[in-house]
Amino acid sequence: MAENWTPQSWRAKPAKHIPEDYPDSAALDRVVDSLRRKPPLVFAGEARQLTARLAKVAAGDALLLQGGDCAESFAEFHADSIRDTFRVLMQMAVVWTFAATKPVVKVGRMAGQFAKPRSSATETRDGVTLPSYRGDIINDMAFEAAGRAPDPARLDQAYAQAASTLNLIRAFAQGGYAALANVHKWTLDFLDKSPQTRRYQELADRISEALDFMKACGIDAAVAPQLAETEFYTSHEALLLPYEEAMTRVDSTSGDWYDTSAHFLWIGHRTRQLDHAHVEFLSGVKNPIGLKCGPGLDTDELLKLIERLNPKNEPGRLTLIARFGADGVAAGLPPLVRAVEKEGKAVVWVCDPMHGNTFKTEGGYKTRDLNRILEETRSFIEIARAEGAWPGGVHVEMTGKHVTECVGGPAGVTEADLHSRYHTHCDPRLNADQALELAFLVAETLRDVRVSDAAARAAF
Repeated sequence: MAENWTPQSWRAKPAKHIPEDYPDSAALDRVVDSLRRKPPLVFAGEARQLTARLAKVAAGDALLLQGGDCAESFAEFHADSIRDTFRVLMQMAVVWTFAATKPVVKVGRMAGQFAKPRSSATETRDGVTLPSYRGDIINDMAFEAAGRAPDPARLDQAYAQAASTLNLIRAFAQGGYAALANVHKWTLDFLDKSPQTRRYQELADRISEALDFMKACGIDAAVAPQLAETEFYTSHEALLLPYEEAMTRVDSTSGDWYDTSAHFLWIGHRTRQLDHAHVEFLSGVKNPIGLKCGPGLDTDELLKLIERLNPKNEPGRLTLIARFGADGVAAGLPPLVRAVEKEGKAVVWVCDPMHGNTFKTEGGYKTRDLNRILEETRSFIEIARAEGAWPGGVHVEMTGKHVTECVGGPAGVTEADLHSRYHTHCDPRLNADQALELAFLVAETLRDVRVSDAAARAAF
């Protein structure tokens, strides 16, 4: 932590993608002051536990699966949506664990992913120009002047929804729903005929057989609680800094500052300037943090950012999230991995195969092609291995809903299909079928890595 850091020190720095035009700044101050007095959403001990788990990923002894909504919505907030995204993440994690024989750290883009950076501060339709939609914590998606004005009351609503979401997630993770014995029950009904579901059910059958064998040997949930529950953490981009500042508290046991809005927070590709507000803020909290790494980031800048954000080189503290796109990853990623490995920096390398593969259709829909997503993920794993780094996992925008927002996949979603179930408030998400296909691709690649490593050890 910088010597003069405080939760407010970011205010002396330039801040990108934060609205400067709240109509009532006094109302914003009152809401921020009120949030400072509210209970924390997560606890410092949980954040420290996640750092320890991510240290295992940095060492190549575990994997990180991070996924969830592009932007959480107030209007579509529903327990079923939370449950369905949770269960798809559980399915993906089981597929990875079985293939790689390594634990999977599960982190949801949930309970706080309400703010989004935008390429333009304004949007024009039919000659009318209004502020861009920046996420439900700031303004409304509807193209209306009143709704597009930043509204401080939305910070309170975001806090309340995040608290409810966390309460339900904890119930799912620790109340029996996440028990391995329920591995068959995590399948979503609308995927009954999917080839990915058939593959998953075959894997689930093998897990059930293993559980029956273990039970016969006297090992069940009564003696091994990890069979009955799971660890699940939350994350979001730390974009709206007044909200993050208000949720930052001193931990009574360590004396360190923690942002209690989520276990894990990251800096976006558009706000990673070394001398700007977002880097300043996250340099001072002790949560595990992430940094998006994409086009335009050179090795010198990355090493300076690593030094600023993780000066003690603490394993598990910093996750680097590569997002170059299928066409850019071969040129952009190797120099960064090579430089970080050469300097001996203890980081987690993760692939975000979503943001660099976005395009607009002739019909005006923003979408992503699953084939390009799979291509970038495969390239990321190959590049990391070639440069001596562990490919630690993926960071994806996905949902358990039966949406048609990305093209491709087992169901053959085309551009003509997008209009039927295009529900995202910002960027397109993988549906459950597409997310499982990605999980199986990663699993197959990791299985090859495991076999290759075993052969190398045997030869040595």
